[in-house]
Amino acid sequence: MKINRLILLVAFLLCFVTKSFSQRGNYRINNGFSIFGGVTKFDIATDNFETSQGDGFLGGMTATVDIPLRWYNVSYGMQLSESNIDILGRPALISTQDEFVNYKMFAAQIAMQLHVKVIPDYFTIDLGPMLQYNGELEFKDKAQEDYYINNYTTLSAKDITKISQFNFNGVVGASVGVKNFNLKAQYIYGFTNILKKLEKEGLDTLGGNSRFKGHQNMLVLGAMISF
Repeated sequence: MKINRLILLVAFLLCFVTKSFSQRGNYRINNGFSIFGGVTKFDIATDNFETSQGDGFLGGMTATVDIPLRWYNVSYGMQLSESNIDILGRPALISTQDEFVNYKMFAAQIAMQLHVKVIPDYFTIDLGPMLQYNGELEFKDKAQEDYYINNYTTLSAKDITKISQFNFNGVVGASVGVKNFNLKAQYIYGFTNILKKLEKEGLDTLGGNSRFKGHQNMLVLGAMISF
């Protein structure tokens, strides 16, 4: 239901922005629509856990407002992603064997980006804010639910799944190609603390820090087709 609301919101924004830009000034305005997809590298930068970045993928769509006499374009869009991350743990409370617990996370992201025309129609620098709704961490292997997380004495792998689900990110990247096809690279950084909600779960943090802090980061490499 929450993801459906995000889809309705981005649809409203696309319609509103396209209309408002098309009525401003005497410039010839080109409105475009694009679809894109790519592969990702995802991680959470934190001192609470030992993490290893995981692979993932995403896909989405954008609407672009292009004013030829300006040095920038503006786009609004939405993307859906599935990311993987590994957190170091152990199979028993007292164990000499360390093993990464494999998690995955689904997210819906709404972004507004400014595209600086370094070489118009061929190369742009892209940056802007992003709102994100993500699910809780899910196990890729249910057998790891009862593992224990390193850096803590009794904290279990299932204890840390209820992360914060609404987050605010920043995006910076570049696009290169021709008018209707571009290769894109993006770096997404989470300004909000994605682990903050864990502090409200009443977890047993014996042996480790009771304050949870982590910022997600994602590298995206993909391609975009415009119409």
